[in-house]
Amino acid sequence: MKNNILTRIKRFLIRLQARLRAIFSRSAGNIEKAPEKAHGGSLPNSELVVHNLIGAKTAWILPLFKDLDTNLRRSGLKVNFKAYVSLTVFATLLVCASVLTVTPCVLFLMFDMPLLSAVMFGVGGCLFAFAVSILGFYVYPIYKADNLRRNLEDELPFTTGYMAILASAGVSPEKMFYSLSTLSKPLAVTSESKDVIRNVNLFGSDIISALEEMSDRTPSQRFRETIEGLITTIHSGGNMAAYLREKSREYMKLKRINLKKYSDTLSMLSEVYVTLLLTGPLFFVIMLVVMSMLGGGSFGIFSPDLILELLTYIAIPLGAITFLIILDTMSPKW
Repeated sequence: MKNNILTRIKRFLIRLQARLRAIFSRSAGNIEKAPEKAHGGSLPNSELVVHNLIGAKTAWILPLFKDLDTNLRRSGLKVNFKAYVSLTVFATLLVCASVLTVTPCVLFLMFDMPLLSAVMFGVGGCLFAFAVSILGFYVYPIYKADNLRRNLEDELPFTTGYMAILASAGVSPEKMFYSLSTLSKPLAVTSESKDVIRNVNLFGSDIISALEEMSDRTPSQRFRETIEGLITTIHSGGNMAAYLREKSREYMKLKRINLKKYSDTLSMLSEVYVTLLLTGPLFFVIMLVVMSMLGGGSFGIFSPDLILELLTYIAIPLGAITFLIILDTMSPKW
């Protein structure tokens, strides 16, 4: 019986693979009908194929992702909003179908679990995979936008100082941002400057309009204030070099204050790390080993051996990963 079920599954997967190849071939033939990116250029192949495949069928879902468009623009991802939603839906359906198909087969064929129980486990795993996939696609632009914001603000004292030097030499704003876009070691502001130069040289925008668009799109409040002040200075014919020098001094002072706060926070985190992940686990390990040797009682359904394994293989690694994520979030780039 199991061999017959396995044979049917293999035949179904072969037919599904052939069907997907045919669909992708038709989608690849309609490349010229795909929409452009929100910020110019053509879509990558994966997003293009997915958008051609199910883009028209996901229009009713777009209102559910109304906040995602703003996060996409601020994240620096060159992806069209509708194409990203189509990719989200397609990837989620693919993951859910894989989990719903593979989980019952593995449990039924390899672990001899009853078919009904295996199917129920598959449905539960499918629902969990659905939630994780949707949440991952929704959070990813937010994470990218926050990462871009931190990088822009970390580099801001040096960026404004570099721009002040160029302005003191009489360089125009267009040449200033062109220089930022061609740095030998790219910074976070490099991609923003490339968009400004593209809008000026390719789309025919003036420098004021290009800077206003960058100000509306950037996720950093400090960088937005700097760009808006630069726009005001250009409008009024003020001294750009003096304005940028003052901004560089201001942001350098803020950076010193932030580094001092980071140093204090790092000292506190190091003490918490030593307490929770070094001293604490060592104390529990010794206590549990002694209890296990003496035949101590269990903590409800958890025996000392089970608690020791959970602590060693789950609690300590998860705690270390959590501290690494916290440090990565807080650590300045410069």
